[in-house]
Amino acid sequence: MSAIKIKNLSKDFKDFSLNIKELDIKEGYVTGFIGPNGSGKTTTIKLIMNMLKKDNGTIKILGKEYKECDLSIKEQIGYVGDYSGYLHDAKISIIKKNISRFYKNWDEELYKKYINKFKLDEKKTYKELSKGQKKQFELAIVLSHHPKVIIMDEPTANLDPLVRNEFLEILQERIEVDNASVFYSTHITSDLDKVGDYLVFIYKGKIILEGDKYSILEEHSIVRGKKELLNNETKEIFISVSENSFGFEGLVRNKKEAYEIFGEEVVYDKPNLEDILTFYTRGK
Repeated sequence: MSAIKIKNLSKDFKDFSLNIKELDIKEGYVTGFIGPNGSGKTTTIKLIMNMLKKDNGTIKILGKEYKECDLSIKEQIGYVGDYSGYLHDAKISIIKKNISRFYKNWDEELYKKYINKFKLDEKKTYKELSKGQKKQFELAIVLSHHPKVIIMDEPTANLDPLVRNEFLEILQERIEVDNASVFYSTHITSDLDKVGDYLVFIYKGKIILEGDKYSILEEHSIVRGKKELLNNETKEIFISVSENSFGFEGLVRNKKEAYEIFGEEVVYDKPNLEDILTFYTRGK
């Protein structure tokens, strides 16, 4: 069964349109949702969370169409976003008390474990916490009700590398225990270099690439060579290619095909996720 299954989803705004023909988020894995700011990541997540009304299409979570009043689905979802919505003047102990009563699977022992690990003072108000502590508290809240689907929208934006690494390590540790599925939206591709299993690239409201991370990284290649090797025919194999006075650099989706054309006359480098995103959004 899919954790999240989307078909023919569309949402139109005045200056932006989201159109996703099909998207299948696999159960038990971390699926990275990658794209530049303004590509449609947050819009997609708001539609999944019923925070926006879709124009067309279906969205199923754990096999069921998610409706606003369906508590059986709500209890299975954990969400961490760029903005929490918590009352800034409330003590975090009160926030926890008010939230925990809505979840029948709330695990107070696990919550206390995270609070102690993060060294969070429950007497403090939410606004007194640092950016890193706020994210630690939000993660503790989400993981303590054992959700089966965890949706994250830029959760590590503006965090320092140490806090970000700890956040990712704890997330990965917990989802393995609970066999949870994670839909992780970010423009920080290094996060998904560490924890991503599957990847979905979105740009201008459309899915432009998807698959398992290993295959995507292995199949693509950055090719560098002399300008005279480029012509209208050889340019066709590139996702995008740039030229300068010294030569060219481009991304190909099929390294074997590129080798058949260029052989040993060029240099082949393995790209990272940021390279792939950059070349795909740059275009021909």
